[in-house]
Amino acid sequence: MAFRRRNKSYPFFSQEFLIQNHADIVFSLVIFILIGLMFESTAKTAILFIQPQYNVTTLSPDGEATLYHYGWKDCATVVFYFFIAIIFHAVVQEYLLDKVIRRLHLSKSKNTKFNESGQLCVFHLVSSVWSFYILITEGYILHPSSLWENYPHVHLRFQVKFFYLTQLAYWLHALPELYFQKVRKEEISRQLQYICLYLLHIAAAYLLNMSRLGLVLLFLQYVSELGFHIARLFYFTDENHQKMFDMWAVSFVFTRMVTLTLMFLAVGFGLARAENPGLDIEAGNFNTVLIRMSVLLLVCLTQSWLLWKFIRFQLRRWREFRHEQAIRKKTSTKQALRPIKRDSFGHHENGVLKAENGTSPRTKKLKSP
Repeated sequence: MAFRRRNKSYPFFSQEFLIQNHADIVFSLVIFILIGLMFESTAKTAILFIQPQYNVTTLSPDGEATLYHYGWKDCATVVFYFFIAIIFHAVVQEYLLDKVIRRLHLSKSKNTKFNESGQLCVFHLVSSVWSFYILITEGYILHPSSLWENYPHVHLRFQVKFFYLTQLAYWLHALPELYFQKVRKEEISRQLQYICLYLLHIAAAYLLNMSRLGLVLLFLQYVSELGFHIARLFYFTDENHQKMFDMWAVSFVFTRMVTLTLMFLAVGFGLARAENPGLDIEAGNFNTVLIRMSVLLLVCLTQSWLLWKFIRFQLRRWREFRHEQAIRKKTSTKQALRPIKRDSFGHHENGVLKAENGTSPRTKKLKSP
């Protein structure tokens, strides 16, 4: 299965060979793990990579229900879906983005940003729809108090745990993709910032058993980022499409306000009034003042940093717009008030050179050589 067109062959152990064929190599590893399911001696090990572990059967009003909690075996599952994310990235790049880029003829810098927004647009669309489906089926939107009631939320349904594992796998896969996609050095620091922030927040919500609150915040963030990357893709196709950035600006500010409100409501007030405050690692209870304040501080600092970057971005756009308007105004004024061309001593009228007073100038006699 080849994901890239081979325009040139490279030595087997070279860096270029790894970059060009990394998706095929990862696909072979995935097939190798799946083959392990076919044999009894390796099936127990292979299933660790494919299926979420730590399932517990409990009784509910609807009957028996299978719930999950986390443990160190989740690392194997994250590694497997880390490989799946690399394959998914290569499929989107080869069969969707590369075909569009060949028609647009973008510059190298715009090409890199188009690839980034294209990949994130697909991921944010899938994740926002998936998280919204979970919020509806679990009833977290209709009952906001469930975000902090009965904490700690140790036992998760299959779809909730699988969502968190795939989210961690995707953002982990984004780190080596910086190397595989040959991202420019100027762009690496910016992309590393948001990749690490996503990993930190998702891992904190998962490990501190705040999965319900994390689901709502991830849904809000993904919907906001989806709007930004859609606006960015339209802008690269035609630079006159800038109204979508204004729509995204409104949703961005709204998302920041709702995120901060939910954090103070759930962590600052809801968990503070819980019946079982205290630290109990075995029970999964992390409801202490220090942890609550650390979580609040982390989220508030992140939202403040995002708002600061947003304000800088809007001010830069406003300055560029004012500069373009000033240039257009000067150009239109010069064209409207363009003076008639004159010589140093007169002007042309009907093909005859005239002086300023209307008389013809005297012709100078040429000296003989």
